[in-house]
Amino acid sequence: MNTETQNLLKTEAAQVVKLREIVEQAIAEEKLIVENLLHQPEEVLSAGQSISDKVASFGGSWKFIISFSALLIVWICINTLSALRFDPYPFILMNLILSAIAALQAPIIMMSQNRKEEKDRKRSENDYLINLKAELELRSLHRKIDLLLEEQIKVLFDSQAQQLEMLKRIEDKVGQR
Repeated sequence: MNTETQNLLKTEAAQVVKLREIVEQAIAEEKLIVENLLHQPEEVLSAGQSISDKVASFGGSWKFIISFSALLIVWICINTLSALRFDPYPFILMNLILSAIAALQAPIIMMSQNRKEEKDRKRSENDYLINLKAELELRSLHRKIDLLLEEQIKVLFDSQAQQLEMLKRIEDKVGQR
């Protein structure tokens, strides 16, 4: 093989090496992003936040509704049917207790919802950043592909020019004989 052919092969090998490096770098960056998303730092909750989450979880469940309804039915039955009437018919004590529970439960549930809303806001910010990173990666890949195409076209023109020179030399040699 002559030096021109060797130069062409070296140029193509260099392009393959560049492509491999670009792909390996993209894979490494993707692994880093995926690793960060899969292993997010755990949230540290204060005692009040933990309690508010548990109260909100229990207060918004069927278990709470059924057990509280059963408790109210038992309360009403005891105060209407039995001799132990500690809260007669208008059930003033029961209304007071229900009002107190509602007054305490509402802000506790709101605290839990506010914290979860903050968590959702952070999650949406992370989603935005991931989408932005993906968009930047796509732009970067487009630039890399454009660069590779330009280099490939240049190599093709160079190889075509070299092939034309080789053909002229061959033609000249054939014409001399």
